[in-house]
Amino acid sequence: MKIGIPTETATGETRVAFTPALAASVLRDQHEILVESGAGLRSGVSDAQYSAAGARIIGLAQELYAAADLVFKVQPPTVAEAGLIREGAAYIGFLAPFNNVPVLQAFVRRRITGYAMEFIPRITRAQGMDALSSQATVAGYKAVLIAAERIGKMFPMLMTAAGTVTPATVLILGAGVAGLQAIATAKRLGARVEAFDPRPAVRDQVKSLGALFVEMELPKDAETAGGYAKELSPEFIQKEMEAIGARLPKVDVVISTAQVFGKKAPLLVTKDMVGLMRPGAWFIDLAAEQGGNCELTRAGETVVHNGVAILGAVNLPATVPADASALYARNCFNLFRHLYPKPDAQPDPADEIVKGACLTRGGEVVNETVRKLVSNG
Repeated sequence: MKIGIPTETATGETRVAFTPALAASVLRDQHEILVESGAGLRSGVSDAQYSAAGARIIGLAQELYAAADLVFKVQPPTVAEAGLIREGAAYIGFLAPFNNVPVLQAFVRRRITGYAMEFIPRITRAQGMDALSSQATVAGYKAVLIAAERIGKMFPMLMTAAGTVTPATVLILGAGVAGLQAIATAKRLGARVEAFDPRPAVRDQVKSLGALFVEMELPKDAETAGGYAKELSPEFIQKEMEAIGARLPKVDVVISTAQVFGKKAPLLVTKDMVGLMRPGAWFIDLAAEQGGNCELTRAGETVVHNGVAILGAVNLPATVPADASALYARNCFNLFRHLYPKPDAQPDPADEIVKGACLTRGGEVVNETVRKLVSNG
């Protein structure tokens, strides 16, 4: 099988979907690796490194797509890129189907088998393929570093001859993978950290990292069987906002991570609530691409309100491309090895991981949720 690694063309994307460290295992099974020239440069990998690992460098994207039996990618392909993928080939990468119906329609027309990394089921044996979690880890880490750089005070408490510097107070909204990494990073930098999440199961995780869990009456069914946060009732959201609002006057940084898979991010902080925060405080919204947890969030922009800056963070993993690429590439590779455990093997459509991640196959949309989306598109 010929595996193609194209250069990412999306604005601001610096990651690559395959790294030289993985090449030996692929080549051992008599697969061939095709890498578009320059594909790894922005993540610190040269063409020479790929060549040394056994990959073949291809000069033009069109040539790579035409030759590849399987394409590894980070960002969802554009309609034009989908049109370049060889008919009947396979694709592994993010697909963002809720926003990319024309791409899925192109996959169907060209009988491309599309595996979406964001649809990997959250089960134990698929943990090594969970790209949402690996990239959320990077995003949570980077969000804290951005906040530490931009607020007008230091994170740790310092006792000096000139007096005592009090620690910064950081509030984390949402204690999923990104939130827990943000907690851990902020604690390592010496901040006082508080966290809120509507799922009772994460209380102990928050406390184990040394953060204060913001208490309120929590629902018992706040997450799906697959481990994703559920959309909660308006009544509970209102109580949640009251609990958050009580903390805002005392914090220097808010990092919000609350998202509901496939739906708009819940609104947790209104414009009036931002007004409760101290001038000079920062709000880093990791849910910006899904609409944001703050009413003032604008994806990719920094909005200032009453001296408080709200950053609509977009694609933070691309700001740490070397490690983000290594993690993501390993996720893709693990899925590939699961799909094709032997050189002559074929994916099992009945397998839980295959069934969850595969959106298109044989000229059809095989995921029920996405099928309705495409038919309505």
